[in-house]
Amino acid sequence: MKKNMGGVDKFLRLIIAAIIIALYLLGKISGTLGIVLLVVAVVLLIVSLVGSCPLYLPFGISTLPKEKK
Repeated sequence: MKKNMGGVDKFLRLIIAAIIIALYLLGKISGTLGIVLLVVAVVLLIVSLVGSCPLYLPFGISTLPKEKK
């Protein structure tokens, strides 16, 4: 996959995933909502580590800085 995520985008997704996982492990969120949010957190974590967001592709969005020529 072509990379389309910049550093700030990756960082924010990692922080959000960490917060959701921490809330789940501390028991602040549970049940069906907890499971759904945990799945979302895992997806955010994987996408940020890979550096490519599949939802950006159909819209041609990229948060990578423009290359200087």
